[in-house]
Amino acid sequence: MTKKLSFREKAAYGVGDLGNGFTFDLGQAYLLKFYTDVCGISGAAAGGVFLFSKIFDAFMDVLAGSYIDKRKASKNGKYRPVMINSAFILAALTVITFIFPDVSVQGKLIYAYASYMIWGLCYSMVNIPYGSLAAAMTQDVNDRTQLASFRQAGSLIALLITGVVFMPIVLLFNDNKIGFPVAAAIMGVLGIISHYTCYKFTKENITPPANEKLRTRDLLGALKGNKPLWILIIMSLFTISAYNIKIAMLVYFCEYNLNDVKLLAIINFIIIGSSILSIFAIPQMVKIFGKKQSMLIGFGISITADIINFFIPSNPISFTILASIAFIAISIPNGIVWALISDIIDYGEWKTGKRAAGVTYAAFSFSRKVAQSISGFSAGLGLTLIGYVPKAIQSSASLAGIKGLLLLYPAITIGIAAIIITLWYELTDDRCQEIVHEIAARKQLSAN
Repeated sequence: MTKKLSFREKAAYGVGDLGNGFTFDLGQAYLLKFYTDVCGISGAAAGGVFLFSKIFDAFMDVLAGSYIDKRKASKNGKYRPVMINSAFILAALTVITFIFPDVSVQGKLIYAYASYMIWGLCYSMVNIPYGSLAAAMTQDVNDRTQLASFRQAGSLIALLITGVVFMPIVLLFNDNKIGFPVAAAIMGVLGIISHYTCYKFTKENITPPANEKLRTRDLLGALKGNKPLWILIIMSLFTISAYNIKIAMLVYFCEYNLNDVKLLAIINFIIIGSSILSIFAIPQMVKIFGKKQSMLIGFGISITADIINFFIPSNPISFTILASIAFIAISIPNGIVWALISDIIDYGEWKTGKRAAGVTYAAFSFSRKVAQSISGFSAGLGLTLIGYVPKAIQSSASLAGIKGLLLLYPAITIGIAAIIITLWYELTDDRCQEIVHEIAARKQLSAN
């Protein structure tokens, strides 16, 4: 019988994504601003850093997943030791990305590429084992949905904290060259504490057979035959691109469209704080509608709120209300997706006989990194195309462009994601439960 997880185990797992967010969210929300306004790198060139670095990271995810799947489990498990050991290095690298040498703009650009690519490699060694851990903790459908909710909680709380306190910490210093790395260092320490909590209070209960040996061709075969994984990957290219461009563009919207960058902390507090409602909504919605239909409801509400917000005149109150509705809504499918990936790992084991959790999660993470590269590049290139000039009064065309990147771009990409999940994702909750029972029966037969 599948082991039921305690509240402490579920909460500790969610704290792991809190740790991820303390480092990851800084790059998504503030690194573009740091490159353009502090380093003096153009928007298009800074966007190129995100594009190529994230594509590099995507391939590193697959290598990290392959490495983790092939390594033997220690007494502390297969995934947890890799996660915690890498977390310390990641915290230091996060600070390094917000420090730049006193050289030419070209030299700063080279440094940006190098530091962010190395950071991405280390992040893979934290995030891939963390993401694989959920499937190793339980095969219970309800527990997996709750793990997804706790993970979403950790992600949103990290986004809330970084969104509210990061820029105020930076602004405590007259020199942004000091403020940015100090704020990054504080977030890095919080990240280490969070990852250690996850490591300490979770346990890997689902393990591959002791005699199972995974070769590279086995891992590739596990990916090739997993249709639900590829559907989820294609969908995520659009949802993550939308989610991340919102985060990146909000600081520009507050500073230029709303004329006060200090509003960022308040608006982030309300938007992200209210989206915590999605944590409580996810388990109930999944019970009533199932995972797929719950995702589509979230997509529909988010698209509607963003389109309305784009076409009405901008003021802090109406913008924040509609942006909060959109963020609550998109947080629902973004949370449910973590339960889907655990289901897909089981599907891969059922179909191929190999539990390639690390490389399966890595393939999914690959798509997320590609989407992040697209959103980072789109934001940077978009700023250049709309005529954005750092620290200057923006033209009406530039203001409209900033608003479009923040609201219209996500509405379009989320709409495409909704079409993909509607037409092609066929792994239902009932089928997932059948697969778990069939895997358990195979293991029992093999043991006898």
